[in-house]
Amino acid sequence: MTGHNRLKARLKAGETVAAAWLDLGSPDVAELLVHAGWDVIVVDCEHGAAGLEEAVNLIRAVEAAGGDAVLRVPDGNESTLKRVLDKGAKSIMVPMVQTADKAREIARSCLYPPRGRRGYAAPIVRATGYGARPDYAREVAHDELLLMVQIEHPDAVDEVAQMATIPGIDMIFVGPNDLAAAMGHLEDMDRDDVRAVIARAEGHAKAGGLMQGTVLWPGQDYVSLRDAGYGFIVGPCDVAMLAQAARDARADCKRQLG
Repeated sequence: MTGHNRLKARLKAGETVAAAWLDLGSPDVAELLVHAGWDVIVVDCEHGAAGLEEAVNLIRAVEAAGGDAVLRVPDGNESTLKRVLDKGAKSIMVPMVQTADKAREIARSCLYPPRGRRGYAAPIVRATGYGARPDYAREVAHDELLLMVQIEHPDAVDEVAQMATIPGIDMIFVGPNDLAAAMGHLEDMDRDDVRAVIARAEGHAKAGGLMQGTVLWPGQDYVSLRDAGYGFIVGPCDVAMLAQAARDARADCKRQLG
């Protein structure tokens, strides 16, 4: 349910954590992935099938199976962030954060006054166990929040140094395909100019003490990304795994039947 953020603690301790995407929006698939060994699941409400109302049940499914959930929200609007925090999301990924000013607004939306401006309804929301955690708003909410901002445009890269100074921002999450696409090179992430931009983002994050996350992309593996400084790496997607398994099974069928 809710409580201490194990994922944040693991990352802060220097562990490299691998995760899987949940895009089908199915609680059954969420449980399956955790029982298959993927103990961290990114619930994707940006590109996935689930909306915010379904997200809480997906988080419940992940946590009930023994895993930890990261919720990728569809946007960084204050109303979106307030709702998912009240629903008990402790680890949040916000897409397309282009400027330090936007990152600052996102952080302020996630923190209670005087640190920010998160709206108060603590006694009645899931995040507090519906009032069972009286210290939630004063301390717990800020201690357990893991807030990731996605860097997906070259204009955002040189904003990372300022983002590192913003209280509440814990991690930049580099989106290599979106970065490449914004540079006019969709699905061509191995170009020298794209890699140089990514390396610049990595350098700013390291200098500012920000944690780094990214996806597993062609030409990279878990070890190379870990060695580049990424503590959080999101690998396979439920849709892709199912589709590949279906293709493989069908090909095997055709081989046997001719």
